[in-house]
Amino acid sequence: ESMMKMPVLVACALVSLLASQPVASAEPAAAAPEHSLFVWAGDRNKQGNDFLLVIDADPASPRFGRIVTSLETDQKTVRPHHTEYTMPASGKLFANDHDAGRTFILDVRDPLHPSVVTSFGEMGGFAHPHSYLRLPNGNVLATFQHDHATMHDASRGKSGGLVEIDDAGRVVRAVSNADPAFADALLMPYSLAVLPEIDRVVSTNSSMHDDDLLSGTTYQVWRLSDLKLLKTAYFDPGEQGYAHISPEEARVGPDGSVFVQSLGCGIERITGIDTDTPVAKLVHTFPGNWCGVPTIVDRFLVQSVPAMHGFIVLDLADPAHPVEVSRLKIGDDFDPHWTAWDPATQRMVITTGSASNNRMYLLKLDMVTGALSVDEDFRDTDGKVGFSFEERMWPHGWKGAGLPHGAVFSR
Repeated sequence: ESMMKMPVLVACALVSLLASQPVASAEPAAAAPEHSLFVWAGDRNKQGNDFLLVIDADPASPRFGRIVTSLETDQKTVRPHHTEYTMPASGKLFANDHDAGRTFILDVRDPLHPSVVTSFGEMGGFAHPHSYLRLPNGNVLATFQHDHATMHDASRGKSGGLVEIDDAGRVVRAVSNADPAFADALLMPYSLAVLPEIDRVVSTNSSMHDDDLLSGTTYQVWRLSDLKLLKTAYFDPGEQGYAHISPEEARVGPDGSVFVQSLGCGIERITGIDTDTPVAKLVHTFPGNWCGVPTIVDRFLVQSVPAMHGFIVLDLADPAHPVEVSRLKIGDDFDPHWTAWDPATQRMVITTGSASNNRMYLLKLDMVTGALSVDEDFRDTDGKVGFSFEERMWPHGWKGAGLPHGAVFSR
């Protein structure tokens, strides 16, 4: 009888031992990457929710270009739009669904476990924020397209404001950008540049609404210390008369002047920002229209140009006379939009507004010549260069095609 019990006892002991051990998953748990890329996206078919995607962005990693994890929000996709352009020191990243009028503050300090800190809609009397820039004190200064009091009028309101917000989503200060001297002008804040060295902020005015798309032609200069509006002025129409229309992204150049890209594919340069008479001058035009988010790296300005399905690089060594130094076409089916630079790995992420080539790529920039090239090592699980947002099962349990927009690297 004791001999018969032995196998039973051994089996029980083995079961007990195994039960005390951690259960191995089907795939080994991903280790936190040394460097990450955070992409703000939604459901291309607008049935699912907005989500944050985390991708391994370490070129030395065997998982370079692969998904680390994803974080689903409770916002049904309307129009996932801007994140901050660079990762803030706090690791609390602002990202919005613009048409939903909702902003999320995302804690991405642990790339394996990103989380939602909070979200907000209207703030400080203003609605529909577009862009977020960090101030020297660590807070965000955001552009809001509409004044709450007038946004539901028949005119939908032609002005908005700037709001300073902390990482907990609290209003620090808020000011209107309405200017009685420009009562008939479209003054919907779009993007901005912060120049703490001269106590100034420059903001652009351009609408996110199709029916107002061609109405924005102005910029504004503010005193950073008290957010006092100092100047509203028109951009230079140039000889063509259209390249200044819909001024969008403002970027500080290597000489301290501010360069602004327009939807009309112009580059305006604003000088004299610390004086009573700032001046905007159209200094370059790109082919076509619908030009997207530019990035300035050292003396080079990289511009997304849909008409050529790629990018054009300008050398700003002579800021009054930028010179084209290179072009990179991605493909006939690629419509470029977002760009963001990673100083740690010397790479640029680009996303598209196109459904025909729904891939995200990393680019390399030659810091001597300004030549762009695609990073061939950044590949998805399909083995192709770039990362695909076509239909797949995402880590947060949703299956569908992604709609990416803003993307930013970890510090």
